[in-house]
Amino acid sequence: MISPDSVGRTYNGANSTTISQSEITNFAAVFGETDYSVATPTFSIRVSLDQLQEILTGPEVGINWERVVHGDQKFEIHRPIVAGDVLTCDATIESYRVAAGNEFINVKSDLRNGDEIVCTNWSTIVVRA
Repeated sequence: MISPDSVGRTYNGANSTTISQSEITNFAAVFGETDYSVATPTFSIRVSLDQLQEILTGPEVGINWERVVHGDQKFEIHRPIVAGDVLTCDATIESYRVAAGNEFINVKSDLRNGDEIVCTNWSTIVVRA
């Protein structure tokens, strides 16, 4: 069970991820995309989930990541992700509920390149009972 104090709080990601052209190209190729100049919109979830795992499994929140399944996702792209971006993730736990013993956690993640918000993701993370 997550810490009740975590709802409504924003957690700043401590680590950054530098995006390479090969990562963009490889991700796009999986979907049959041929424009490798920018990352596909769904590329951002790879970055945010990696950083969310670190944020949400910390002692302040306490999620057991081994029990997590991905429930839902939506994106607001402020500008495309490009090679050379150095992204950090700030995560805000917007809501929490329990249904049938499962925890449903709604998280807003802002991916930043420096002070610029590049993409905002909203994820529903389900921690299985």
